[in-house]
Amino acid sequence: MESVRIVPVVVASVIFLVTYVGILSEKIHRSIVSIVGAAVMVAAGTWLGFYSDTAAFGWIDFNTIALLFGMMILVGIIQSTGLFAYLAVGVARLTRGNPILLVFTLGILTALLSSMLDNVTTIIVVAPVTISIAGLVGVSPIPLLMSEVLLSNIGGVATLVGDPPNILIASAAKFSFNDMLVHLAPIALVAAVVTQLVLLFFFRRELRGGGRAQDAGRSGSWTPGVLETLDARASLVHPRQAIQVTIVFVGTVVLYLLHSQLGIGPGLVALIGASVALLWVRPSIDEVVKSVEWDVLVFFIGLFVIVGGLSAAGVLDFAARAIAALTAQGALVAGVVLLWGSALLSGVVGSIPITMVMIPVLLAFGAQGGAIGPLWWALAIGAGFGGNLTPIGSAAGVLMLSLGRRWGTPITVRRWFESALPATLVSCVVGTLGLIVIVLLRLW
Repeated sequence: MESVRIVPVVVASVIFLVTYVGILSEKIHRSIVSIVGAAVMVAAGTWLGFYSDTAAFGWIDFNTIALLFGMMILVGIIQSTGLFAYLAVGVARLTRGNPILLVFTLGILTALLSSMLDNVTTIIVVAPVTISIAGLVGVSPIPLLMSEVLLSNIGGVATLVGDPPNILIASAAKFSFNDMLVHLAPIALVAAVVTQLVLLFFFRRELRGGGRAQDAGRSGSWTPGVLETLDARASLVHPRQAIQVTIVFVGTVVLYLLHSQLGIGPGLVALIGASVALLWVRPSIDEVVKSVEWDVLVFFIGLFVIVGGLSAAGVLDFAARAIAALTAQGALVAGVVLLWGSALLSGVVGSIPITMVMIPVLLAFGAQGGAIGPLWWALAIGAGFGGNLTPIGSAAGVLMLSLGRRWGTPITVRRWFESALPATLVSCVVGTLGLIVIVLLRLW
């Protein structure tokens, strides 16, 4: 029996590893690699009897796809009004164009927004403003964008609604919004500040030099006097439509905060917001279609199918049970191992699949009388912070790579690891210290 079961594990693992290497190599567009890998996974699964096309469709997360699609449309409409350029001038003036202050302010702001909104929504909103700001002050947008995407994943850990894994964990463990806030918000806040300081250290040369002209898309450095002469109101191409879409956006945010009480998913909220904006503002449909990052949607569909094949073959279950077996060593040891193990797996496979696989394992352990309180918090911290490890570890990361390429400021895989690896290590260390406090003081 074991020899029969090992074949799907090996085949699925090989397909995933080859696909993963293809994505990180950047020699072929990641969306093409993702779709090819998905097709091979379904074909191999059908042939060996561990996966099927029906099962593959079940692994495509509608909420994530709908959230991405809806918010891309809504943000595309906002951008067409000139509102992002208007906000960019305001922020640039507030910080007087100081690159270090810009990175710190925008990064922490992104972390706070991510605690209230989904990470993907936050990145879709702040990235266009950031590109405009970088162009105004003449700095490279890459340090700003990298800081934002990394801190969005960290900030999302703070609350129940900030990160999809937190929603899954709260539902399974019966945690309230306040439970998640009290246990995770202090850890996420400290991790965000410490990580931001580390990022400023790594970006110090670029920021001290006023940015790279070739990255910023213009020559020259920031000049406060020039910023003072800019008229923010002149940036509003369509003031009336800007007001309309702002009202729709605020209403969408309110729906996000209330979606669990209303019994609707965040993906549906995004589609509702996009639909209302389309009906009210009536933008050019051709421009709206161009604003959608279709390659990101295709990439995620393929990745969901591939991860589903890993799960169906038993690869993810094997990894989850190996981590859960360490619970015999005590709550603290098990929690620390689970935190770092889930962080590593989240960076490689993705935070949502790892959380989905680990939840039944922890529930089964709890049914046997085990103390799983600390393990829930370890899983939330590891899955959230670990998504920063690789460019495909989180939806926000994949989206940021696509946006950077579209706007002429591509973030390479090498560039990602240069800042993301130390950021992930530092945040996980902070998370580990927070978990130790929770366990020692028995705060679970």
